[in-house]
Amino acid sequence: MISVKRPGIIIIREPATKTSYYEGQNMKHSEGFLNVVNDAKSRIREVTVAETQERLRENPAAKLIDVREDNEWEAAHATGAVHLGKGIIERDIETTVPDKDTELILYCGGGFRSALAADVLQQMGYTNVFSLAGGWRAWKEAGAGVEHATDHTDSK
Repeated sequence: MISVKRPGIIIIREPATKTSYYEGQNMKHSEGFLNVVNDAKSRIREVTVAETQERLRENPAAKLIDVREDNEWEAAHATGAVHLGKGIIERDIETTVPDKDTELILYCGGGFRSALAADVLQQMGYTNVFSLAGGWRAWKEAGAGVEHATDHTDSK
């Protein structure tokens, strides 16, 4: 048998991505990630910044929860928010918020991680969970209250 090597064309497809604004930089989200997020979003409720502010005013027991990474939280976060990063929220939520009927509004950088976390909390039995549409980016653009880590340091 004679083996003939023929010139060919190799096509390398990069996975489909979406570029979005995230903390002042372009962040690419893979198709798989976006599919998982969209699946979660089909089961959760999202609220706008204005709706979030109204809900927090009307319900003092409601919790605004920042699910971003520690370094994102430390740089700045929404006024009055509690930090439970996406990596630990499942582990710590029942100790932090034992009443599963408490209104919880989660946010992240752009609304994707908070949608995933909201979906998981609902699976854990939390009945009143929302994700902030647009996340931290939308919060800042709306001019909503922001706290910085330096706002909490004690001067000695």
